[in-house]
Amino acid sequence: MDVSVRASLQLYRLKELVWYVYDHVPFYKKKFDEKGVHPRDIRSLEDIRLLPMTTKTDLRDNYPYGLFAVPMEKIVRIHASSGTTGKPTVVGYTASDIALWSEVMARSLVSAGATKHSIIQNAYGYGLFTGGLGVHYGAERIGATVIPISGGNTARQLLVLEDFGPDIITCTPSYSLYLAEEAHKKGLNLHKLNLKYGLFGAEPWSEAMRDEIERMLPIKAINIYGLSEIIGPGVACECLEQKGLHIYDDHFYPEILNPATGEPVAPGEQGELVITTLTKEGIPLIRYRTRDLTRFLVGECACGRTYPRIDRIMGRTDDMLIIRGVNVFPSQIEEVLVQVEEASPHYVLIVDRENNLDVLTVMVEVNDRVFSDEIKGLETIEQKIRHEIQNVLGISVMVKLVEPRTIERSEGKAKRIIDNRKL
Repeated sequence: MDVSVRASLQLYRLKELVWYVYDHVPFYKKKFDEKGVHPRDIRSLEDIRLLPMTTKTDLRDNYPYGLFAVPMEKIVRIHASSGTTGKPTVVGYTASDIALWSEVMARSLVSAGATKHSIIQNAYGYGLFTGGLGVHYGAERIGATVIPISGGNTARQLLVLEDFGPDIITCTPSYSLYLAEEAHKKGLNLHKLNLKYGLFGAEPWSEAMRDEIERMLPIKAINIYGLSEIIGPGVACECLEQKGLHIYDDHFYPEILNPATGEPVAPGEQGELVITTLTKEGIPLIRYRTRDLTRFLVGECACGRTYPRIDRIMGRTDDMLIIRGVNVFPSQIEEVLVQVEEASPHYVLIVDRENNLDVLTVMVEVNDRVFSDEIKGLETIEQKIRHEIQNVLGISVMVKLVEPRTIERSEGKAKRIIDNRKL
């Protein structure tokens, strides 16, 4: 679509959206009124700057359904992702939203080399996590064959890769490398597989990691971006040129702003990605702060698509970690530790990448009385903390108990995270 034609479509959809949320979401009516803005004030795309921003805290404060714009009888699907308090961030989809999601995932898969003749091994997790079902519906939308194998069970993944002949695999980039290593151990010749493309996301990864994936599997590795609050995977995706992610701005209007001032950055300058969902019904979001840092790439893409392109995510403005596709906040860990009487509130999260998979170690101080106990007693405490954290996060972690007063103190903001991954 010509850029000017799409701009007219965006403005039409933006005007419709602001009236929609003003009439159907009390939270937004209150925010608009407090800011002194009314839907009729939106006359151009630039007027989007008049609108209030939305944050993850707003979703948390309105848990679970306070931001829904439709009654529950119109919601056909619920998904959720980790929140900062242990309670998930809840999103709801109408039938129209599912169709939208299928469409943008179909675009993403086609960008990554898929056709109706493709066989897609979908190794993203199915369930409350949006990854698996997002890919599934996109694959069906283009008429491809989808193998809904979900995550884990590496032995079965390798069997399917070898015997079922998929030409595309979808999973986290770290898991693709793990699969390659396990295949090598088993003597499986990956060069004889039918695989041609991989669609990887749900965690940060680098160009160096792309090079390693393409060397080991060997395939063309494509980067996909999304987040549950907006739709799930399919907000943006690379094409086969691998020179930035095309963001589908006819549905997800992007801004890149200075995170401190909220003002637009210069073209090509890094800032925080802020997205407005132009066409969602269930839980439309106005100027949602993703906390993800990126930049617009200037110039046209050789593939011919006219969507704007963003660079791969370069970092975040908050202290959230993404571990094996799961959002992890230090505050979630802290909430667990304060419930454990043997532990102190002093802790450090250490993230490493071992065998191409993320490993999270929680280093925790214990009190003087506990540390003088027998080793067996300390192991019991470690197991207890590990179990409680897994219940909250849904992923396994390592726990290491350390002596009192051995974790460095800070007069300012405590340094809670040591990320040793080379992303």
